[in-house]
Amino acid sequence: MAKCAFLGLGVMGYPMAGHLVAAGHEVTVYNRTFTKAQAWADQHGGTAHDTPRAAAEGADFVMACVGNDDDLRAVCLGDEGAFAGMVQGAIFVDHTTVSAKVTRELYGAAADIGVSFVDAPVSGGQAGAENGVLSVMCGGDAAAYDAAEPIMQVYGRTVKRLGDSGAGQLTKMVNQICIAGLVQGLSEGLHFAEKAGLDIREVVDVIQGGAAGSWQMVNRHATMADDEFNHGFAVDWMRKDLGICLATADENGASLPGTALIDQFYKDVQNMGGARWDTSSLIKRLRALG
Repeated sequence: MAKCAFLGLGVMGYPMAGHLVAAGHEVTVYNRTFTKAQAWADQHGGTAHDTPRAAAEGADFVMACVGNDDDLRAVCLGDEGAFAGMVQGAIFVDHTTVSAKVTRELYGAAADIGVSFVDAPVSGGQAGAENGVLSVMCGGDAAAYDAAEPIMQVYGRTVKRLGDSGAGQLTKMVNQICIAGLVQGLSEGLHFAEKAGLDIREVVDVIQGGAAGSWQMVNRHATMADDEFNHGFAVDWMRKDLGICLATADENGASLPGTALIDQFYKDVQNMGGARWDTSSLIKRLRALG
């Protein structure tokens, strides 16, 4: 069993770190709010620390799941950052959804001190983290990935290396682009069903097994029908991710007209007070339009 550190105990990181303990690994944790780290340690039996450096000292693997590019830099760099406490040969695994730019920057900074860096954003939401069935898309050196893969399999049902540093983040961008389109299409379809006087649940029961079927349809249609939007990934976070996608598309020349439009639809949802609603709340925008 390995000595692991986990930095960031939000709705994803908290259960992911717990799976590591359940698998028999020795786990230390850090969270920006120390009381949450201590609560995790009291529940799971690991050790809480008040700096990333202290949590990372002596660890074979350091996992992170924080908010954005700046948060990731903050837990990695500086006198109290994780890199300052990591030993040569250790592996940093980043589960945050961030830009490929910051990923490559930190990959280089890690290499300078003899540490490996694997970008490994996840998909599957809070339920996937709690149930240990996340999809983990990875980039980085093959040897580092091979060493870290068994650790990630503790909370990942699908774990795969897609290429060199940044490839994991680029794959997560593909994931978010696809989700945005799926949720908008589902919202329009269900809104149309309502306007046509159809029962959403009965309609989905018929069509979910055919070509229109998707995870979003199966898992979100009922809550969308009930106008409930507290079941997963928040609109604020989706806009952060789509912003990364659109900025990267500007760099690589990809055309994302639909994604750009749906990003603005999510902005409308934010303006409706839905910043913390889940991403299926696009249908609420359509209902507001009539």
